[in-house]
Amino acid sequence: MIERKYYLDKLAKLKDMNVIKVVTGVRRCGKSTLLKQFRDSLEQSGVPAEQLISYNFEEPENLPQGEELWRAVYDSIKKQLIPEKPNYVFLDEIQSIPNFEKLVDGLYVKDNVDLYITGSNAYFLSSDLATMLSGRYVEIALQPLTFSEFMLFFPNGTDKIAAFQQFMRYGGFPEVANFLVSGAESQIPLYLQNVYKTVLEKDIKQRRQIRSGDDFSRVAEFSFDNIGFITSPNKIANTMKSNQITIDKATVSSYLDSMVESFILYRAGRFDVRGKKLLQTMEKYYAVDLGLVNAVLGRPSSADIGKHLENAVYLELLKRYGQVWVGKNDEKEIDFVINNTDGVTEYYQVAQTIASPETAEREIRAFRGTNDNYKRVLLTMDILPSNDNGIEHKNIIDWMLENV
Repeated sequence: MIERKYYLDKLAKLKDMNVIKVVTGVRRCGKSTLLKQFRDSLEQSGVPAEQLISYNFEEPENLPQGEELWRAVYDSIKKQLIPEKPNYVFLDEIQSIPNFEKLVDGLYVKDNVDLYITGSNAYFLSSDLATMLSGRYVEIALQPLTFSEFMLFFPNGTDKIAAFQQFMRYGGFPEVANFLVSGAESQIPLYLQNVYKTVLEKDIKQRRQIRSGDDFSRVAEFSFDNIGFITSPNKIANTMKSNQITIDKATVSSYLDSMVESFILYRAGRFDVRGKKLLQTMEKYYAVDLGLVNAVLGRPSSADIGKHLENAVYLELLKRYGQVWVGKNDEKEIDFVINNTDGVTEYYQVAQTIASPETAEREIRAFRGTNDNYKRVLLTMDILPSNDNGIEHKNIIDWMLENV
């Protein structure tokens, strides 16, 4: 078990602050492990075990019976609180409890409770909880492993290029890395298919009315097959219609929303770099994990390696900076626009290679005419880095292994 140091440091900085710590992320990305690691760190720092209270609501024994489940859990926790001492309460998969926002609010108002919760879909943050606790929680968005975390599972000296190929094929779910280390590579596709089925059953079907499981599967597969391409519900509906499948735009939109809410897809909005404004249409979608894409499709994706690299870079940027946009530069496109930790804009372009002059010109052209002097980074699989006319050219693998 490796430490997710980036996220543990975030939790440590928020310890004892008067905010609820909310860890979100797709199922099996490591939320429960992260809470356990943080709880262990508190105990190692001297916090007595009786001041550490944990509930995992994925475990049946932690689901009391009756109409007022939240009240039963609340009363149980209240009995365990140590008066006049700080109590650290960890509630895992909180969305499993009906009216959980009442439970959270009841614990939050207690002076001696430092509260940490996790959830596997974004709905619970757009529910009454967000209204009730506006300004009183901090979200920590947990992803599957990034490549630098993935490498920690392997011995020092492991070939980073070979490891990156595995990462791109099988993705970064922590259990997938364990399978690779133990030589159980053949079990990975089945494991990832089961992760997807769990998300579908517990985080999508319970929240949304899925009229046709076949139609939902088609929309999901279309999305996975077209990662990194500008799309819209209307485009997907029209594509299906051309294949004699009738589905309306509103249904497609609902299905896309459900996949975004359950964190298996991310929606990247478009940003006009000249007009310095967000655009409201024609977003791109990226998958939470490339291994999941391959397992669900059961075949190679139609998207080329360049789009898969783009997806991997998107996830890395999302972890580092929290918000990523697709850049529109007149008729050209900059793959990604971010605001760095100092609030300064940066541009990123991704390509498999710029070995040919034509490819190099196409990728560099996207940066021209932005009317600013923001940092420009071109990421490729080419080995030799360079800095040409203010454009930093970096190897994707080395960039992903940078300490940031």
